[in-house]
Amino acid sequence: MKIVTILGARPQFIKASVVTAAIAAVKNMTEVVVHTGQHFDANMSDVFFDELGMPPPQYQLDIHGGGHGEMTGRMLMGIEKVLLGEQPDVVLVYGDTNSTLAGALAAAKLKIPVAHVEAGLRSFNMEMPEEINRILTDRISHWLFTPTEMAARHLRREGFQEERIISVGDVMFDVALHHGARARSAGGLLANLGLKPASYVLATIHRAENTDHPQRLNIIVDALERTSNFMPVVWPLHPRTRAILQRSGRLKDSPRDLHLIDPVSYLGMVQLEKYASVIATDSGGVQKEAFFYQVPCVTLRDETEWVELIDAGWNRLASPKDAMSLAAVIQEAAGSKGSEVSPYGTGKAAHAIVARLESTVLA
Repeated sequence: MKIVTILGARPQFIKASVVTAAIAAVKNMTEVVVHTGQHFDANMSDVFFDELGMPPPQYQLDIHGGGHGEMTGRMLMGIEKVLLGEQPDVVLVYGDTNSTLAGALAAAKLKIPVAHVEAGLRSFNMEMPEEINRILTDRISHWLFTPTEMAARHLRREGFQEERIISVGDVMFDVALHHGARARSAGGLLANLGLKPASYVLATIHRAENTDHPQRLNIIVDALERTSNFMPVVWPLHPRTRAILQRSGRLKDSPRDLHLIDPVSYLGMVQLEKYASVIATDSGGVQKEAFFYQVPCVTLRDETEWVELIDAGWNRLASPKDAMSLAAVIQEAAGSKGSEVSPYGTGKAAHAIVARLESTVLA
């Protein structure tokens, strides 16, 4: 049985690392990994894959930049060539990026069944490209591997057949259990920044809904500057976010306790997450990682797909509308705790995914 896995962004490789390990443990399965290049990241080197314990991708398409239509179209062309050459039994995609949609579309057109990991997530905001990608990918996928019961309920309400909906839990929880204990060996990142555990705010900002709107981004920067007067802020800057801030002049004269640093290694990021007092982010994955490491989170968006963390008190929604109130929410969340919940399964999602594919395709 041959599986072609389509990946395009750093978070997708992190999720895929545990599924790749589970596939490798099955004698009659092989995996071919395709990196579309959607998120070009200089840190995505051999060291990154060594940290995850996975080999580099067999195919590097180097497709990045341009509009959504151009990017997705170029990916369709590149992925189709790979699939025609490899002739896989299954195409495996993750999440909600343009790479996800392009991989699913290319496979469906060639009548290759698609497995979608993180199926059923909904923000109900159709202005988000991610929402469009995930809805269309679900529609043309054969196996819908859902991370939560809420995601499964969304699919049932949309009329999907029950046999296509497979609740496996969240592969990110598998990743946290597998790699979280290794964070202590990530080097002296905190010491280099002069920080101690539970003494700082970790911030990550990359979504277009924030970075492409100057008013929202300025409010976020103002809020983080205000927050740094209360507690040091560590902000690994996404290259795209850094470029936007440089053009607007917001990188000049930043407060001493607002640490604007380059993107860190995977284990370095885990270390920053585990030992933060609070995390302020617009990332879907980081919201969950905060919960896995029992760190409170403030989501800088108007909505979130992970509503169960809001209900449990581990996460707070804070739309970037006012810097003072946003800073207040971050400060109030620091060091807080939510209720004890287990919405993401038992940490065995990767094995459940591989077992279902093995039993179905090889039956």
